[in-house]
Amino acid sequence: MRKLAALAVTAVTVTGTLGVGAPAHAAADTPWLSQNWLVQTGTTKLSTVIKGAGADKADKDNPDDGDTATGVALTGAGVGVALIDSGVSPVKGLDGAGKVINGPDLSFESQAPNLRHLDTFGHGTHMAGVIAGQDPTLTVSTRFTGVAPGAHIVSVKVASADGASDVSQVIAGIDWVVAHRNDPGLNIKVLNLSYGTQSTQPASLDPLAFAVEKAWEAGIVVVVAAGNDGFTANTLTMPAADPDVIAVGGADPRGTDARADDVVADFSNRGNAARHPDVLAAGRSVVSLRSPGSYIDRTYPAARLSLLDDPEQRFLRGSGTSQAAAVVSGSVALLLQQRPGLRPDDVKKLLTSTADPIIGGDPYAAGAGQINVARAARARTTNTRQVNVAATGLGSLEASRGGAYVYDSVTGTPLTGERDIFGAAWNAPVWTKASATQRSWVGGTFNGSVWTGAAWGTAYTGTKAWSPVTWTGRSWSGALWSGRSWSSALWSGRSWSSQTWTGRSWSGRSWSAAGWTGEPWH
Repeated sequence: MRKLAALAVTAVTVTGTLGVGAPAHAAADTPWLSQNWLVQTGTTKLSTVIKGAGADKADKDNPDDGDTATGVALTGAGVGVALIDSGVSPVKGLDGAGKVINGPDLSFESQAPNLRHLDTFGHGTHMAGVIAGQDPTLTVSTRFTGVAPGAHIVSVKVASADGASDVSQVIAGIDWVVAHRNDPGLNIKVLNLSYGTQSTQPASLDPLAFAVEKAWEAGIVVVVAAGNDGFTANTLTMPAADPDVIAVGGADPRGTDARADDVVADFSNRGNAARHPDVLAAGRSVVSLRSPGSYIDRTYPAARLSLLDDPEQRFLRGSGTSQAAAVVSGSVALLLQQRPGLRPDDVKKLLTSTADPIIGGDPYAAGAGQINVARAARARTTNTRQVNVAATGLGSLEASRGGAYVYDSVTGTPLTGERDIFGAAWNAPVWTKASATQRSWVGGTFNGSVWTGAAWGTAYTGTKAWSPVTWTGRSWSGALWSGRSWSSALWSGRSWSSQTWTGRSWSGRSWSAAGWTGEPWH
């Protein structure tokens, strides 16, 4: 769950095949901690996670009006959960009408029509499944449902097939979500950020912290993964380090349905007295939907379930505070269906005050304990308000990147300093003023450059989608985006060495909406 390393896509000719040029990786660490798909300890089915958290028993009745329980379970119906991630692929469980709404694709793959919105990395689809997956009613035996199967996902893609993205892209995505939260059919009440950077500046200055605080003030409950650096990490990644948001650590169910033996997962950031995880949720070997042929899927086939357990090979196990954050985001959607008027502070108080403590758990790493949705749904709203030092956002993008950079695949130039992916200067005072008044986006323009279209466009594979645009300006390296070929992007795998890509060729099977590596979506 580290900072993403960006993908500046360009066409190159290798052995007679048009391939996609690949960038340097940002640092020795794999972005989004995809190595957590490498070794899975056991299997934690989502049905077990839901039952453990009491999400299946959260009653629809609002306890604030004094009525008795109705016996009707919450589903998150009508609640929009914004997912700023690597996109969402239209796999079964996420392909129902209105289940996924594609917001702007702000990733480097937005310029390739056959990659736009699709999850070529494999992370976003896994998160979306945890949050709101819902198989058709007629599905038998292995019917899959997420924590809030009635909620819908608003996908804002910022990461490419290697998990690549710059801080400026994530900030742009957050601001877009805030500006469009009330667009018809969206009703965005939750923002999931299974993402974090090793920022070298405090939350009081960091622009990521400022962006999530503005979302929080706008009435969006921001749920952020705490980080996967383990107990030795005495800080949380940014923006989980911001005290306003809900920072989520990972719990290890240890292969049982009961919570009595649960512990804090060894990968979860511990934090410190001033800032540590607020709550925990299951994050060890959580089963969710796979994006066939994506990077994670191809690189970590051992993360799939056995053919006996999963004859259709639809599922993948993943470990991390990313998964834990997704569990909490789905749970928040349930509470907001029950009580649409809850403010973000109310939701945070409900979850922290009703959590199940980890027996003998580290007081910092364990936070308030594991969320108990059924108990939170029965608790009355207390109208508690947080009092924290507000972030100014006047810190630097460079410090927020935490030493991990994206590299232009043509020139090899890293994106450093106070500038965004288009090379436009980052003026913190100007941006913070615009962001605070929800005017940082003007149509499809952000920070003075045209990033995307300006309105909702033609439905994409039957799904509502934000209109795209062809980039015509210059990248941070000075190269013209318009001089690059995107539409014939091909894929078969990748290789990198240390901090630079080697053998810059992706050749072989073509990515398309019809199928990846020959596997149909439906």
